Amino acid sequence: MARIAIVTCSDTRDIAQDTAGAALEQLVSEAGWETVSHIVVTDDREIIAQAIVKACDELDADVVLTCGGSGLSLRDVTPEATADVCDRDVPGIAEAMRAHSLQITPYAMLSRARCMQRGRHLVVNLPGSEKAARENWDGIKDALPHAIDMMAGGGHNH
Repeated sequence: MARIAIVTCSDTRDIAQDTAGAALEQLVSEAGWETVSHIVVTDDREIIAQAIVKACDELDADVVLTCGGSGLSLRDVTPEATADVCDRDVPGIAEAMRAHSLQITPYAMLSRARCMQRGRHLVVNLPGSEKAARENWDGIKDALPHAIDMMAGGGHNH
């Protein structure tokens, strides 16, 4: 069972207003996985980075889904915070999210979302809107079990 942490990055929402994070919790559950944490942090690079580190290093989440902060607003710093605490880019996942979303809206090209590894943990930047978070999840969810297996040292079984 995959262990997922959700970190919503927002200056304007608290946990009660975080419909995108709540939707991701539901989608994680529907996939048969466990949400080990769901928090909301402000759009602050250091605070976001600390939340990612905690989700990986203390909570041992296989995948950290950040939600929000990956657009063009000057307060959107989630991709930078992700890069601050991760080791390796996994550009194909971010590219797949944008390609999937571009079939729905031309605004998908404005996403600065990244996907990176911190050790054997995967960090995926998802959009902050519920609709867009759901769409991006749909574009990547089928590849996540294999990614988790590979990061844990598994072979090419899928």
